[in-house]
Amino acid sequence: MKPLRKMILSTVLLLTCAAPLALAHAHPKQLSPQADVSVAAPKEIRIAFSESLEPALSSIKLFDAKNKLVTDKSAVDKANPKVMALPLPALAGGQYRVEWVAVAEDGHRTSGHYRFTVK
Repeated sequence: MKPLRKMILSTVLLLTCAAPLALAHAHPKQLSPQADVSVAAPKEIRIAFSESLEPALSSIKLFDAKNKLVTDKSAVDKANPKVMALPLPALAGGQYRVEWVAVAEDGHRTSGHYRFTVK
C-alpha cells in the first residue's frame, strides 16, 4: 500500500508543479475585429492577450483572400505589453485572414489565426 500512496503523492505533486507552466502561455482574450464577422474596413487589428508579450518575437500578419500578404508591421503596445496591434492600409471589400504569434515574456510561444470580412 505504501508504494501506491507514494506514487499517488508523486503524481499530485508533479501535476501541481506543472499547472503554472500551462498558464504562462499568452492566449488571445479580445480580438478586434472579432473572428468571423463582417465589418466596415478597420483601421487596425488589435489583439489583447492573457500574458505580457516579448515584442521582438510576437507578430500579427494580414493576408487577403488570395493568400497575399497585406501587411505585417505589427507592434506590442509599450504602455500595455499584453496588447499587440497591426495598423492597416485602406482595405477593399472581401475576406481577410489574420495570423498571430505570441511569445510570452517567459518564452512560451502560441500562435493562431482567424478570418473576418470587410463589407
